[in-house]
Amino acid sequence: MVGDKKSGLALIGIGPGKVSSMTIEAVEMARLADVRLYEAYTALWSEEALQELEQEIGSIQRIMRPTIEEPEDLLEMAKSQLVAVLVVGDPMQATTHIDLQLRAEHAGISVHVIHGISITTLVPGATGVSNYKFGRSTTLTYPYGEWVATSPLEVMLQNYSQKVHTLVLFDLDPSGAGTGDQQPMQASDAAESIAKMVKKYKQMELVEEQREMIQEIEEFEVVLCSDLGTDEQRLQTTTIGNLGTKSSGRLNCMVLLANLSEIEREAVNRWK
Repeated sequence: MVGDKKSGLALIGIGPGKVSSMTIEAVEMARLADVRLYEAYTALWSEEALQELEQEIGSIQRIMRPTIEEPEDLLEMAKSQLVAVLVVGDPMQATTHIDLQLRAEHAGISVHVIHGISITTLVPGATGVSNYKFGRSTTLTYPYGEWVATSPLEVMLQNYSQKVHTLVLFDLDPSGAGTGDQQPMQASDAAESIAKMVKKYKQMELVEEQREMIQEIEEFEVVLCSDLGTDEQRLQTTTIGNLGTKSSGRLNCMVLLANLSEIEREAVNRWK
């Protein structure tokens, strides 16, 4: 059993936002750890939930992107201690965590992964749209100064043209540095970001299908998902044009809907 080992790295998924949604294995492994590091740049729990988690498993240290992307100190600790990295959702949904796993294994450090409930599994079930009909996911970023990325919009339009839904995660780092001062994107921020992307996209060389879609984008339907998997969960079906008028929660994402079946239409109409 990994729990009997005196050293190593445990990548623990802590789920969407409350202790009761964690697996028993995740809680037990976190209790056994000598060091518990809460990765706080990919997604966040509420402070109240974190305090409850600490009461269950022991003290937690908050870490940011540099600790994961430059893990020399972390891996050195894991050679002599059991180090748990606590990740919101599932620990293996981010490339940086996979890289950390590989680095540890290359260094001869034992690695144990405990999966958790992920937003990618929560969204289809919560909204009622088919998980078989999702295309590539994307993250809607804050505009950093004058720089505006159009890649999230391009993913959304490509999926829409292929008649598949898009999971659009909302950024939580206005600086883009992953070092702190997290400010989860709200619906109004998302609407502003999309508007800036659309403005830039219209200046590009587009084919006829792209021009038609971009002209109609404000009418595209979305389901705004707030705090999924928590007691504050809320869903709202709206359009991209009306997204900025919707109140949102602590942590948000949305589904851009495409080619709804009859059952899917009935399901998403519940959230209007």
